[in-house]
Amino acid sequence: MLKVISIFIAVFIAELGDKTQLATVLFASEGDHSPWTVFFAAAGALVLSTAFAVLLGTYAGKFMDALPLKLIAGSGFILIGLWTVAEHFRGTA
Repeated sequence: MLKVISIFIAVFIAELGDKTQLATVLFASEGDHSPWTVFFAAAGALVLSTAFAVLLGTYAGKFMDALPLKLIAGSGFILIGLWTVAEHFRGTA
């Protein structure tokens, strides 16, 4: 049960304020759709993308044990963050 709680907290915190959540806020604020439509569409997309990530992680993990995946993922997030900051200062964001 502790593992489930830690996974929930990690994913919940990672999802706060990300581009997907911001896109969902924008869809909900447009008023063209019912809030329930936006909720179920966004929730379905998150469930499907999470299922894909779990499948990929389950099978890829068996073949990629030698790779430092956390280091690679962390470096990727840092690079995306730096790129986003650079785009902001160039005025193209």
